[in-house]
Amino acid sequence: MGLAIDVSYFLAAALFILGLKRMSSPVTARDGIVWAGAGMVVATLITFLTPGMHNYGWMTLAIAIGGGLAWYSGKKVAMTDMPQMIAIYNGMGGGAAAAIAAVELMGGEFHSSTFQVLAVIGALIGSVAFSGSMVAFAKLQGLIKRSLVFPGQQLLNLLVFGGALVFGFMLMSGQPGSFSILAFFGLALLFGILMTLPIGGADMPVVISLYNALTGLAVAFEGFVLSNAAMIIAGTVVGSAGTLLTQLMARAMNRSLSNVLFSGFGSGAVSSAEQGSEGIMKEIDATDAAVMMAYADKVIIVPGYGMAVAQAQHKIWEFARFLEERDVTVKFAIHPVAGRMPGHMNVLLAEAGVPYDKIYDLDEINNEFPQADVALVIGANDVVNPVARSNPDSPIYGMPILDADKARNVICVKRGKGKGFSGVENALFFLDNTRMLYGDGQEVAGKLIAELKQL
Repeated sequence: MGLAIDVSYFLAAALFILGLKRMSSPVTARDGIVWAGAGMVVATLITFLTPGMHNYGWMTLAIAIGGGLAWYSGKKVAMTDMPQMIAIYNGMGGGAAAAIAAVELMGGEFHSSTFQVLAVIGALIGSVAFSGSMVAFAKLQGLIKRSLVFPGQQLLNLLVFGGALVFGFMLMSGQPGSFSILAFFGLALLFGILMTLPIGGADMPVVISLYNALTGLAVAFEGFVLSNAAMIIAGTVVGSAGTLLTQLMARAMNRSLSNVLFSGFGSGAVSSAEQGSEGIMKEIDATDAAVMMAYADKVIIVPGYGMAVAQAQHKIWEFARFLEERDVTVKFAIHPVAGRMPGHMNVLLAEAGVPYDKIYDLDEINNEFPQADVALVIGANDVVNPVARSNPDSPIYGMPILDADKARNVICVKRGKGKGFSGVENALFFLDNTRMLYGDGQEVAGKLIAELKQL
């Protein structure tokens, strides 16, 4: 039996790693998810055969309830709500790791002091990931509409974290009293909440990636405590991948992780004058916009989260196909932090049927904007703001952006004259070659299609 368990865990680990590898490409990502899921099924089933395992009824009931709820919510959730679903599911992973640690700490029986230390570390990380992810979910869902920033906030956070460490050291030293355990978990959960509350919506992709990494690490630590190879491998893979993704996302914004966590960026507004936005926004109607793109040689479409909110991706792809029928070259440009989580915009476009070979990332597409007749920006804001290149006083200065402003003509589809998630006025809207096409993204796309049909 021991050999069968070891072989099964090895198979599960191989499926996890191969699945993650296949997720790195949009072409094979679906298969990667299936492979990783198969690995999780193998790891779960073999757990029932582990010597000394009991409570099979409760285990089966928990799997049935959790799996059923996940299947139902996964089928029902809209693609625009996917980021908050990822946040809450990720938080559940951290919470599960913390709950495992709580049971072990209350039992007080460890193979060695090292395992006891790992249990406390996993509990701390998992608790922070759980409560922080819940706040991230509430922000993305609109339940928390404002970021909480107040004087002395970082000092309070430090005191709370220090308190959690004090009780954590008490638990590590073999003093697992009920009060110590409750105080430790209470302070750890509070720290996750306090750390996430001041972070603005513009930084949510990085925050989700960070908590994903923390959840993976917590699971890995608890895997060591339980001597469960599947938890160790899965947690390590998730933790390392999440850490790498967090670094890449922060780099895409040209900011350090500490700046993301402690600056409160994205939580307040910055005046137009501070950003050097001058002039007026020049409006264009759907008829003139359709004519401009119908007789263009190349059109680059830059989608943002506003497109997702308007559920306009299907109409935009329909419009793109009409342009291609008129021999217009159409490409889609995606910024790494477009949307509310990494890869969100790619998934939305794929759902609408946009072929993978028409979707380009920032490094691939930026040198093509000067040759584009029209850059159609729909729902994107901060990721095309030229002050990121030109104004050292701007909070987004240095962030790599899509060079939409370098196209011969720019058409920006927008509901109104509001700012982006960072609160920074977009200088692109005031440029001489930019025209504003106001309205709901889906309605505007429908009008553009209707106008193209009449040409």
